[in-house]
Amino acid sequence: MIRLYVPFDLTAGAPVSLDLDQTRYLVSVMRRGVGDEVALFNGRDGEWRARIAVVAKRAVQLILEDRLKAQDAGPDLDLIVALVKRTRLETIIEKAAELGARRVRPVATARTNAETARTARLRAIAVEAAEQTGRLDVPQIDEPARLDALLRNWQDGRRLLFCDEGGDAAPVLQALAGQAPGPWAILIGPEGGFSPDERARLRALDYAVPASLGPRILRADTAAISAMTLWQAVLGDSRA
Repeated sequence: MIRLYVPFDLTAGAPVSLDLDQTRYLVSVMRRGVGDEVALFNGRDGEWRARIAVVAKRAVQLILEDRLKAQDAGPDLDLIVALVKRTRLETIIEKAAELGARRVRPVATARTNAETARTARLRAIAVEAAEQTGRLDVPQIDEPARLDALLRNWQDGRRLLFCDEGGDAAPVLQALAGQAPGPWAILIGPEGGFSPDERARLRALDYAVPASLGPRILRADTAAISAMTLWQAVLGDSRA
């Protein structure tokens, strides 16, 4: 069944009108028509079965029938990633959604090779990935911020897996062993790595857990995928 994210409240019997892009996708690309079923979710009310009631040129209207899945909160995991080139950042957003990150926070560091991000485009990628992967919410995509500003306003109680390319950190599985699964964040640096000052500051944080992703130098997108996968295996919802 096709899954679509909508911002509206979902209750039995309620009508839902799709936007123009979703209408074109459903009718022109997927060739769905009146009477066909579609699954809808909004990140709050679970996943619902809806049936197409009206097909118009610029809008499809559906009627909500019954709830297929109750809302399920995934692990409280933020991915903090240094701004990288557009295509790699888009890959990171897509994979973060697939791997269960609750929020992605792009940051500017001393060695980032980009200063801005097309946040609307990244949010659209996150929505599409959530629709395809079966999750019941869409990860929040923050506007880019400076790393130092983010650290100054750090949330109490959230641990930080600092992916440290310096070479003397413990392997990530060893670093995570025995850690509690509460709120976490993963920090991935830029292609040029963290500056010495940034690395020293991160190492001094009492909530940071430095870890190595192995003996090879990884690109930012590979590092993000590897770190999220390993964290999920040890502390997230991949343990089951």
